[in-house]
Amino acid sequence: MAQRGEAADYYNGAPPQNNYYQLQEPANYPQQPPQYGQNHGPPSGPPPPNGQQNWGEKPSFEQTFKIERPRYNDWWAGLLLIAVFMGYAAVSGIVLQGYSEHIDFNGGIYGSRNTFGLDSNTIILFAFVLVMAMILSYAYMWCARAFTKQFIWITGILNIVFGFVTAIYMLSRKYWSGGIVFLIFSVFYIFCFISWIPRIPFSVLMLQTTIDVSKKFGHIYIVSLIGGLLAAAFGAWYSVTLVAVYVKYEPGRNPACNTGVGGCSSAKVIGLLVFVTFAMYWISEWLKNTIHVTISGIYGSWYFMGNNNFPKGATRGALKRSLTYSFGSISLGSLIVAIIQMLRQICSAARNTASQDGNIIGTVIFCCLQCLIGLLDWAVQFLNRYAFSYIALYGKPYVAAAKDTWKMIKDRGIDAIVNECLVGPVLSMGAFFVAYSCALLAYLYLIFTSPAYNSTGTYTPVVVAFAFVIGLQICQIFTTPLSSGLDTIFVAMAWDPEVLMRDHSDLYHQMVAVYPHVQQAIHA
Repeated sequence: MAQRGEAADYYNGAPPQNNYYQLQEPANYPQQPPQYGQNHGPPSGPPPPNGQQNWGEKPSFEQTFKIERPRYNDWWAGLLLIAVFMGYAAVSGIVLQGYSEHIDFNGGIYGSRNTFGLDSNTIILFAFVLVMAMILSYAYMWCARAFTKQFIWITGILNIVFGFVTAIYMLSRKYWSGGIVFLIFSVFYIFCFISWIPRIPFSVLMLQTTIDVSKKFGHIYIVSLIGGLLAAAFGAWYSVTLVAVYVKYEPGRNPACNTGVGGCSSAKVIGLLVFVTFAMYWISEWLKNTIHVTISGIYGSWYFMGNNNFPKGATRGALKRSLTYSFGSISLGSLIVAIIQMLRQICSAARNTASQDGNIIGTVIFCCLQCLIGLLDWAVQFLNRYAFSYIALYGKPYVAAAKDTWKMIKDRGIDAIVNECLVGPVLSMGAFFVAYSCALLAYLYLIFTSPAYNSTGTYTPVVVAFAFVIGLQICQIFTTPLSSGLDTIFVAMAWDPEVLMRDHSDLYHQMVAVYPHVQQAIHA
């Protein structure tokens, strides 16, 4: 345990607190400034020997993180997600049936007679995009395990170089809107990375800790692999559905307009694209957050129970909770992010259209609006990450968990540690690197295959944008175990820093060595 005066001031003057690491909800104490963290005490109960409960045999996950009165939280959001998924499946079935009836008309890579909308050429492109996204995401995870200390440098340099290469190539092809966007992001990343250099040692330590824990519990990577495969499968389904919407309802010389119910119209295409894209965002976010909650249960078990008394069936228990009692809460948090990301995508499409029309004022307005929505997206996802880790351990509803997490972040000062750690931003940069690669592949594919529907370049921004989104979502799901582990360590550290100093003293002293402010930051 840390000595008095290092990081134990939080407990000064208070009677010893009893801890069962069944993680009952923290007691609420009145806050008395300038002391911090008084509204969030550690879990109550008698303290087990050496910080571990003497069960006689290893406890289950349900025993370790017991919910006193379990109930299905935010169930309406879960039902709404199921309804949206069923609607998405119905729309997909209808448009795929129309696509299958005219597959000869839409050709393959070459030979398509479709001059009005996306065709089989685009489906093949998205297949290549999915394969590239999976390979690069898996390689990125492998690099994190094999080259942990160099990982942050590798990510930053590759992201900056590839961003500039993509921007220069697009500008050389006079694709101004895409080239300028990539150029702005690359310059921004240079300034960010330079400012991050002093914070790299602490970030490497936390990433190394996360990797070490994941190596001891191989099921973490099994969850990541299964989640990545599910994300790729859903991405393939979405890609085919997206193209089939154009094939079924895009007006023009479209033979599908004469078959089926209804007719072709641009309004119908736009409406269906908005719905299926929103459904894709929501379902993908739900999948990513379900993985996050499951992994949080594993890392929470390690933090509170250690290696020797690690709960049996921790992965299974955490997954069961995320799919039952917390299903609605995960759906609700994912819904908020999906709405924000959908608005951001609409602004991106509007900005590209204004740029192509030469509307400078419209381009600037939509670019600024997109930046504001991007900041909102970052803030919500920042809070969601820690709220979901809290939900994994305490099983509370989404709104209550978000409120408690926000109070915990501010009162315990954990935001200082979070801001010091670069692992989250680095993983985001890695995901953007994969997304850049997919976008560049889509752009090159359209140039070299020259599909008839894109003879004027009208669909280039649309196809490149969707390739970018597919690559981004898949890589974020692949890397979720690393970010989830780190988020959970921070949340657990904030709720009960005593465990960090007592049961993970080596980690605590290493943290103090590379970032001395941690002694005051956690207000322990």
